[in-house]
Amino acid sequence: MTHQKRPLKERLQDLMAKARSQPLVMRLVWVALLAEFVAGLVAARYTSSFIALGTFGLTLMPMIFARRFHIYIPRSFMAGIVLFIFATLFLGEVGDFYNRYWWWDIVLHGGSALGFGLVGFIAIFMLFQGDRYAAPPWAMGLFAFCFAMSIGAIWEIFEYTMDQAFGTNMQKSGLQDTMWDLIVDAGGGLVGAVSGAIYVAFDRDTPFASLIRDFITRNKRLFGKYRSK
Repeated sequence: MTHQKRPLKERLQDLMAKARSQPLVMRLVWVALLAEFVAGLVAARYTSSFIALGTFGLTLMPMIFARRFHIYIPRSFMAGIVLFIFATLFLGEVGDFYNRYWWWDIVLHGGSALGFGLVGFIAIFMLFQGDRYAAPPWAMGLFAFCFAMSIGAIWEIFEYTMDQAFGTNMQKSGLQDTMWDLIVDAGGGLVGAVSGAIYVAFDRDTPFASLIRDFITRNKRLFGKYRSK
């Protein structure tokens, strides 16, 4: 029996309905990006238009990923991902926030590392089907920390490659910028990893316990062995 694809119009309507159900901050980001795309075309600022359109496309990816793999992503975390992409690619490059505000890069690195620490912890917890006894919480936390640091290191390699190949200035002051970025990554990743480890080990409310609990509760099929104490 063949499975026919849904009409494009119906799929677009479904996507629009899904977008309208997202947090207000995400919808405001989308409006700002589309407005900049149109304004850039009118003013012949094609680079800005390209970045705005590319950023808009990337902000849709978490929603598409969640729908494709039938995974519930907490609204607050989804909004955080969209804001991070917007702050990095659009405000950072088009708005030149990296040069205008010395702390911009630090905030983004710290926030992204914290997020990757939480993602790494949830990922390893899913691999064990939520079995808290299959691996000690400290080991899961260590994996999450290493995951966050690996992502940070890969990003620094990307910045170095772009600077060498295309003459950009993503590393700013070179080694100094790279080392501070990695230090901030370590701090953010450690907070995320420790928060997850404490939550699983003691069922205590850590700063991100509600987010972790929400993800586990809404994705029970991925945590078949999880039982709260």
